[in-house]
Amino acid sequence: MTYLELLAPARNADIGIAAIDCGADAVYIAGPAFGARKDAGNPVSEIARLCEYAHRFGARIFVTVNTLIFESELQECYRLMLDCQKAGADALIVQDPALLALAAGGPEGKGEKVSIPLHASTQCSIRTPERAAALADAGFSRVVLERQLSLEEIRRIAASVDAEIEAFVHGALCVSYSGECYLSEKLAGRSANRGACIQACRGRYDLSDDKGNVLARNKAFLSLKDFNLLGKLLPLAEAGVTSFKIEGRLKSASYVKNVVKAYSDAFDKIVSTYPDKYARASFGRTEGCSFTPDVDKTFNRAYTELFIGGRRGHWAATDAPKSMGERIGEVISVKPAGKNTIEVSLRSKAQLRNGDGFAFVSGEGITGFRGDICRGGTIICKRTEGLVPGTVLYRNISSEFEKILASDGSHRVLDVDATISISGSSQEGYKLEARLTSSDGRKLLHVEALGNLPVATNRERMLAMIEAQLSKSAGHYVFHAAIDAGLPEDLPLIGAARLNEFRRNLAIVLDVLPCNRIPLGASRPNPGGAAFIRPEESYKANVANHISEGMYGPGEKAYELSHRKGAELMRSKYCIRYELGYCPKEKGHSKPAGKWFLSGNGQPLELVFDCAKCEMAVIG
Repeated sequence: MTYLELLAPARNADIGIAAIDCGADAVYIAGPAFGARKDAGNPVSEIARLCEYAHRFGARIFVTVNTLIFESELQECYRLMLDCQKAGADALIVQDPALLALAAGGPEGKGEKVSIPLHASTQCSIRTPERAAALADAGFSRVVLERQLSLEEIRRIAASVDAEIEAFVHGALCVSYSGECYLSEKLAGRSANRGACIQACRGRYDLSDDKGNVLARNKAFLSLKDFNLLGKLLPLAEAGVTSFKIEGRLKSASYVKNVVKAYSDAFDKIVSTYPDKYARASFGRTEGCSFTPDVDKTFNRAYTELFIGGRRGHWAATDAPKSMGERIGEVISVKPAGKNTIEVSLRSKAQLRNGDGFAFVSGEGITGFRGDICRGGTIICKRTEGLVPGTVLYRNISSEFEKILASDGSHRVLDVDATISISGSSQEGYKLEARLTSSDGRKLLHVEALGNLPVATNRERMLAMIEAQLSKSAGHYVFHAAIDAGLPEDLPLIGAARLNEFRRNLAIVLDVLPCNRIPLGASRPNPGGAAFIRPEESYKANVANHISEGMYGPGEKAYELSHRKGAELMRSKYCIRYELGYCPKEKGHSKPAGKWFLSGNGQPLELVFDCAKCEMAVIG
């Protein structure tokens, strides 16, 4: 049996709980330091609260400790690893291989061991079987793959390593290969590998050639559309992926709930279609959901499947580095509706609501506005420059959908079969007994004395009442009661309040016995056993302390420490030449001329096109 894990992001514990309630099998969250999203930190006490909730359903909590660790931070990082373990974390997601040695006993190797698994973050630049194998040999129990891989490349990596395979399936995309982007550090002294990325790839640039000719102005040339592999989950599972990751540790609760529910529903369909092959990696189901998930209605820069099909496509969101949302129609006419308002007539079948947010592409990029009054295909709004007949309009905020998400009552429950028996008599006293089997496989017997109750005058009505009152919810369980065929002829007269108390007690005794959990792959820290080889550009090994230097051997320090001049700041399968129709390999494309540069952040960035590898690099 292959267990499929839907892994959701959480900015905080409450969002993590919402993700679990909507169907996540696991959640990743940052602790107070060393997370690759510095603005998404949480105290360890909140991680403990999230772990307690998740473990009720066999769901798992992974803590991100995935920045480069400087020499002076090794002891602090080690203490955090131990704190997360004590809080109940199921694994740590890490970038710096020095954490393998820290897990074995701290900087000096003499302290307490960290026994929970270590997962190699996508920041470890895992895009070849050789790199994945080196990390697995070093002791990482899971490798998180680069996002710019084809299904065939993923299949080859999965077949080559004895480690779990995790892959991103949804959310924002970095244009650079993960862990090898130094653009933010170059431009602002804020390292992506240290959790402080300024998202320079979402900025606007002018494109020019080496003769000074401006080829295009004010475009987000390095901004990619958002990832969406909702339609590729089964092929990914067949290729060897077992953990499917949603990006978004800075996203809102409504975003996380909507996207998680969409993917959870898709996984449930796979499991129901192939019940002998696949199962979910946690237990329980979602009840009380008041919305139909729709990923087009939540934040996105338009969607792409990137390179998953093995073919290059148009991946850029050069006009829309911010959310565009769902396309809803085309402007027919615009006319005054008041002193500072206009009336927009729209060719659209969408159901618009007052307060909806809209966006369109204008000469200045993306323009957004709020629909104060929306009736049919008519929008009354403040005067908005650029709204003219023929404009394609998008809705990036559905006020109705957001209200539904905000008031949604989704919660996670575990089903429990309860076989009910009664023994004794009115003279000797009765006993009420329940044999329980929960959906996660827990089995137990619970018996309570009822005392000397009178005999029920209507046996059938009493049976129906017992079954009805014990087939309800209590705690996070839904009980399904069935009456044992061997009940005595004389049944006690049990009041509804007593039966409800018995049902609540069943939830309490179940909680004492921990929920079963699907075992994770175990780490085997072996920091000296990895064949870590420095990349051609030595600083890309991201060596920031003496432990990782010992693993890679002598060489250049991480870019954050060396600041090498003229360094390759990023590399990608994404190519601006291809996007603009200048790829020399494509039939019918124009022939590119000279060198190209991006400017707009205070200094020119040279673009280098490695056509032999079908890759583009940015030099600065």
